[in-house]
Amino acid sequence: MFNEFPDTVEIDLRTRVNDAISWLLANFGVVFDFIADVIRWVLLNLESLLTGIPWPLVFIGIAVLAWYGTRSPLATVVLVGLMFMIGMFGYYDLAMITLAIIIASVIIAFVLGLPIGILAAQSDKADSFIRPLLDGAQTMPAFVYLIPALMFFGLGRVPAVIATVTYAVPPLIRLTNLGIRTVSQSAIEAATAYGATPRQILRDVSLPLALPTIMAGVNQTTMMALAMVVIASMIGAEGLGQEVLLAINRIDPGRGFEAGLCIVALAVIIDRITQGFANQYRESIS
Repeated sequence: MFNEFPDTVEIDLRTRVNDAISWLLANFGVVFDFIADVIRWVLLNLESLLTGIPWPLVFIGIAVLAWYGTRSPLATVVLVGLMFMIGMFGYYDLAMITLAIIIASVIIAFVLGLPIGILAAQSDKADSFIRPLLDGAQTMPAFVYLIPALMFFGLGRVPAVIATVTYAVPPLIRLTNLGIRTVSQSAIEAATAYGATPRQILRDVSLPLALPTIMAGVNQTTMMALAMVVIASMIGAEGLGQEVLLAINRIDPGRGFEAGLCIVALAVIIDRITQGFANQYRESIS
């Protein structure tokens, strides 16, 4: 009697979700096409910019950013060396494509995540509503994000960006919320005493003081975007992730190892530079 769960209490959520997606596609297809066109335009311009810059200038740019962020000659040499390793393996162009997808995803995540984080910081009701959504988004398996992105935008880089943004934006929202909430009350009270409006307090006091924490959120979002870009190769995203996927399909461990090392190198370069900028700003306001 109790060996099988009763059919009378089962809920067919699968059909309802599929019907909802079909309804959205039928009624808002033009909106999705417009979003896809905008993202595609941004991606194409970023890729043209990154692949059009001579590689020596890219190496010089990495060296300058690394030096400014770390102030360490050794770290600067190591980061430039990691980029040189990517070029030695023959993955320089693919790394630029991956970097373009990451930059586009982080920009979109920042534009969407920063206002949501500010809203959550200024309203406890909004925070109580947003927090469970972020918990669910961060515990959801990454592969699940590929399904709606694929259905709404088809194959290619555009759904890869959409899936990446959805997966990577929660840390930025959380840390923006945390950064604003932990701003010293004495600073806010001083600004209020001088007659500052709530908008001026947010713009001139809360956001500048919370910027190191927000930058940490950008760093975490960037790292998660890099991880998701690799997974998004399953729906047509080009770049280093596609090389890993091809290595799996062809059972080519050497190719997978090379591509994996390049992904790690790119992650280290991005992580150290973004962390360095956050640390430099933190030291400047302390």
